[in-house]
Amino acid sequence: MRALLFALFALMAAPLAAQDKAPPAPYANVQLEDAALEAQATDLMETLRCLTCQSQSIADSDAPIAGDMRHQVRVRLKAGQSPDEVRDWLVDRYGDYVTYTPQVSSTTWPLFAVPALVIVLVLLVLWRRLRGRKVQEGGGQ
Repeated sequence: MRALLFALFALMAAPLAAQDKAPPAPYANVQLEDAALEAQATDLMETLRCLTCQSQSIADSDAPIAGDMRHQVRVRLKAGQSPDEVRDWLVDRYGDYVTYTPQVSSTTWPLFAVPALVIVLVLLVLWRRLRGRKVQEGGGQ
C-alpha cells in the first residue's frame, strides 16, 4: 500500500519537474538606454496581462511568452511607436485578453453590459420587495 501511495505522489510531482525548462527570450530583460523610454515601457508592461500566468502583468511574470512580449514592447518603443500603437499591435496579435482594460467592441460588450444588467435587476427586485412590505404594513392597520 505504501509503495502504491509513493508511486501516486511521484506521478503527481512529475509535472513540477517539467515546468519552466524553456529558456527566457533573448534580450527579454535588457533595459533601454533612454530612461524616459524605459519608464514608458515599464508603465505599458504593467497594463498588459501575461497569457500564461493570467493573474500577472508581463512586467511581473517569468514566463517565456512574457519575456517575448517585454522584448517586443521595448523594440517597438525604441523604433518610435507610441505606447498606444504597441498596445494595439499586441491586442491585434493576442486578442483583447492581453490588456487589463479591454475596449468596448462586438466581442467585449457583454463584459460591460452584464454587470449593469445585474445591478438593475437587483435594484428592481429590492424595490418590489420593499414596496410589497410597505403595502402589507399599511394595509394591516
